[in-house]
Amino acid sequence: MVQDVTPEEIEEQVENGDAPQIVDVRNPMQFQQAHIPGAENVPISALPRRVDDIDWDEEIVVSCAIGQTSQKAARMLESYEGIDADTDVYNLEGGLRAWEGDVASGREENGDEAGTTSNEEGPSATAGDADAPF
Repeated sequence: MVQDVTPEEIEEQVENGDAPQIVDVRNPMQFQQAHIPGAENVPISALPRRVDDIDWDEEIVVSCAIGQTSQKAARMLESYEGIDADTDVYNLEGGLRAWEGDVASGREENGDEAGTTSNEEGPSATAGDADAPF
């Protein structure tokens, strides 16, 4: 069963350099606007096609805007036969809206973030904006 993990727990792991594999299932435009540093963008619509192409870690945290879509994606990953039975799959409780740590922007290029990392505005600054990433 997929369990929730708090943003605070993941933020601490990210800050300590011990971050789990973070999979952001929002669309690429939302991901480029803001995401957890080190996250990989795999939109939920592409997840079934890409699941065989990804090297999965022993601990996976799935994130989205508010924690609902990521819950579905985490259940999908947990049931996938290509992921080891010992792998822990978590849902980020509250999604990116609940994240208070630094956020990155831009897209991944060969595993490296292209863009900036900042917490000046934070995710909640655009929560009411129709074009907000979460």
